[in-house]
Amino acid sequence: MMEARSFNRVEIDLAALQHNFQSIQQTVGHQVRVMAVVKSDAYGHGLLACAQAIYQAGGRTFGVAEVWEGVALRRGGLQGEIIILLGGSRESYGAIIQHNLTPVVYDVDFITGLSQAAAEKNEEVGVHLKVDVGMGRLGVLPAEMESYVSLIKRLPGISLSGVLSHFPVADETGAVEKTREQLSHFKNILDRLKAKKAGAVVAHIANSAALMYFPTTHLDMIRPGISLYGYYPDASPARAKTAAPGLQLQPVMSFKTRVVQVKELDAGCGISYGHTFVTRRKSRIAVLPVGYADGYLRKLSNRAEVLIGGRRAPVRGRVCMNATMVDITDLPPVRPGDEVVLLGRQGDEMISADELAKWLETISYEVLCLLGTFNEKFYI
Repeated sequence: MMEARSFNRVEIDLAALQHNFQSIQQTVGHQVRVMAVVKSDAYGHGLLACAQAIYQAGGRTFGVAEVWEGVALRRGGLQGEIIILLGGSRESYGAIIQHNLTPVVYDVDFITGLSQAAAEKNEEVGVHLKVDVGMGRLGVLPAEMESYVSLIKRLPGISLSGVLSHFPVADETGAVEKTREQLSHFKNILDRLKAKKAGAVVAHIANSAALMYFPTTHLDMIRPGISLYGYYPDASPARAKTAAPGLQLQPVMSFKTRVVQVKELDAGCGISYGHTFVTRRKSRIAVLPVGYADGYLRKLSNRAEVLIGGRRAPVRGRVCMNATMVDITDLPPVRPGDEVVLLGRQGDEMISADELAKWLETISYEVLCLLGTFNEKFYI
């Protein structure tokens, strides 16, 4: 009995993912650890499948947002260190201890509660202290760092194994000095840690942008996210040329569908809700079974293009919940069942997440998360 599947499919190229990881590792050198950031379902690419592929490529440290993601990786058989970037809650103490997870910490109550829970089980949990050097997000203030280190040192059941921060503008060409200033603040924190005799801790602050454009930020470990999946944080070609020499990235995700109907319309025919597009000539229109319910958002209406037979076809009219229309008048004959690429390569043409992001007025990160979340994934 044949299984019914959606017209739409996200394809994940695990070989490209492994290539990207190894290219990043070679770029920073093997003396620097690489934390593969696989949070948020690996940016829509599939949490467990991507983590396992990276492990096979040599990755031994993984970053997720929440405790449940770390638990899912352990239940899937993943070894290596798993760092919980958002930390946890008191309800998650048991899972952190049981599954040997490493939480990021920034809250006194969480630290003391985790200490008590671990001590009661005669266990010790390593934690990474987050310090905010300018992101204005999670983390203790630099002036508070010593008091947190002292607290962790005197409590049973926990130990300080890392310290981290995060760059907010490392991907912006006009903010080079700001990034250098924040790195200086972080290095000052590391010097103060040594004075506190905090012991051996892993220092990390570099995201994808920093690993590409600021080699002095690499320190003990880097945290690539978007670069693992084949994209640069700054989509401009000029900026990409200044990235780390030798770094070669390959897009990992493709998004495909198929034509379900082809029709000929006379000039003057409106297409889709609101008739925001009206044909100016006799036109051939292909109907695609994909829409904003599949992460192909309404903002792509009358903006985006797709690939059919290796040629570009423009979206005409409003994107619907489950349908999108494209103009194939200038293309060779198109038939129902023909493959359509909405993200990825077909022939000599390619539509990247950066191009989709430009049409959507957003960033490639959001595009990948959207498409990966709302569509079935196939690993190739």
